[in-house]
Formats: sequence, structure tokens, C-alpha cells
Amino acid sequence: MDIRINAPFTRESLESLKPGDNVLISGKLYAARDAAHKKMIELLDNGGELPFDIRGAAIYYVGPTPERPGEPVGSAGPTTSLRMDAYTPRLLDLGLLGMIGKGERNDAVKAKIREHGAVYFAAIGGAGALIKKTIVASRVIAYEELGPEAIREFEVVDFPATVIIDSRGEDLYETGRAAYLKSLE
Repeated sequence: MDIRINAPFTRESLESLKPGDNVLISGKLYAARDAAHKKMIELLDNGGELPFDIRGAAIYYVGPTPERPGEPVGSAGPTTSLRMDAYTPRLLDLGLLGMIGKGERNDAVKAKIREHGAVYFAAIGGAGALIKKTIVASRVIAYEELGPEAIREFEVVDFPATVIIDSRGEDLYETGRAAYLKSLE
């Protein structure tokens, strides 16, 4: 059964989620990949403010393809989350509560997820054409020069994702792997 949640998030809205839970997210997501993350950290290092309110925000690690006429966005499949790990702890310290991508996260990110009660979700790689159907509006809000890697604000309805790391730091990739290996004994 899918759990419906709204973005931006609150810590309270995330605390009951567990690894393996399937969710449908509605509300605002911010699309940003590694080039945009690098620029955001440089901006912060120079005393600037981020181009969106990060408190409670969810960032989707995606660089969508160009949209067709009449569509808000092109194919929008997730990119590898590890590429954002150098930047993520700082954003979590500033109030980021949700991240959506694919693949594992490093120990520093896991520790910050646990510290701040955030959640890491996975979207299905290779399903970008299906995921785009949940994105009802899209607009570039920063770094237009980055093309598909510009920061975009998405309005989503029933965006499908799976909880990988919950707000307590439990990681489905670790527990799932352990359960599978135990089942082989």
C-alpha cells in the first residue's frame, strides 16, 4: 500500500516512514544534479542565499530531457545520488529533509540524515518517461546556463518513490542485503 505524503516535508511527516515503504509524493520538488549542487555550495561559501527555501525541501537528483510542446518536462529519471554526497551534509544542516535519487549514500550523509530526521528515497532508474507523468509543472529557478542541470521547481502529483534510508538512519540497502544473505543459509 502506498503512503501519501506532501512536500515540502516536516520531520513529523517523515518519522513514521520505514525502509521499503512505497510513497506517493505531491507538492514541490526541486530538481538539481551535481553541477547545481556545486554552484549552491559555492554560493553559500560566498555568503549568498540559496535560490529556494531549503527548509523542509526535497531535492530530486535529475536532469530532465527537453520537453515536447505542451508538456512541462521531458523524461525525468533519477541520477546516481553518490555524486551529490560531497554537498549533501551542508544542505541537510540548512534544513533539507528529502532527497530522491538512485543508489547508495556514504556514511557522512547517512549520519546527517539520522541527525536531522531526513529521508532518502529512491526513484526507479529507467522509468523517466513514466515518472514525468507525475510532474504537472516545471520552471527553471536558477542556473539556466546549466541546461538540463539547472535548478527547477517541479509541482508533482503522486510521484512514486521508495524509502531507502529512514529518519532514524536505517538503510534498506543494508538490511535488505542482510536479509537476503540470511535467506540463503
